[in-house]
Amino acid sequence: MAIELTFLGTGTSVGVPMIGCHCAVCSSKDPRNTRRRTSVYVRAGQTAFVIDTPPDFRQQMLDAGIERVEAVVFTHAHADHIFGFDDIRRFNTLLQRVIPAYADAETMGDIRRVFHYVGNESEPKGLYRPLVEFHVIDGPFTVGDVRLTPLDVEHGRKMTGYLMEHGGVKIGYVPDCTVMPAATVAALRGVDVMILDALRYRPHPSHICVEESLALLAEIGAKGSYLIHLCHDVDHAELEAKLPPSVHVSYDGLTLRLA
Repeated sequence: MAIELTFLGTGTSVGVPMIGCHCAVCSSKDPRNTRRRTSVYVRAGQTAFVIDTPPDFRQQMLDAGIERVEAVVFTHAHADHIFGFDDIRRFNTLLQRVIPAYADAETMGDIRRVFHYVGNESEPKGLYRPLVEFHVIDGPFTVGDVRLTPLDVEHGRKMTGYLMEHGGVKIGYVPDCTVMPAATVAALRGVDVMILDALRYRPHPSHICVEESLALLAEIGAKGSYLIHLCHDVDHAELEAKLPPSVHVSYDGLTLRLA
């Protein structure tokens, strides 16, 4: 059975185009240079979940025609990864159920502080809030038919990457990264697909740049890799033309189907 992964957003925290910027990428007619904040949608049979709920979450769901989200998995609690969480309430209505959310302890603490009004019991008629069962993760867990292993990554405060496994297919997902510990590299080595941060060409204090990302991808040795969390310094076609054959630039709406 195949697993599908759709890139809902591939941009950095301000998105592309940036407000008030008229550079070549922000003004580009290439739709691959329009990047909402980073998130992915995962489907495997009847299993369907998202990793992160950025501020663009509602529009991402509409654009992708997604009407089923059974769970939310979080990487970390920066604004560009969580601020669309309230819109999960629409999926409570569509599925008629409480939706589980998974995150490490530090991330979950921040999410529950920001979304302090979210619970798992219905309120009196007329009040409309997300209904969520919060699960703190400290080891591998499953969402439907997909096994997820949390992986430690350095990115300012706590950041959790994931190794996803389904039907023999392995996918690594690390959208934000400054340093990847050796144990995490080892856990990801040889995956079928690796999705990794590559913010821009110049070094950055809280993200790896393109050169650093490519060096790390060479060490991981995935069969195929995709760069993500890109800013307006990166033109899609220009970077794609420079990459090794197994490495690609992700773009909003790209769907991978792996079996």
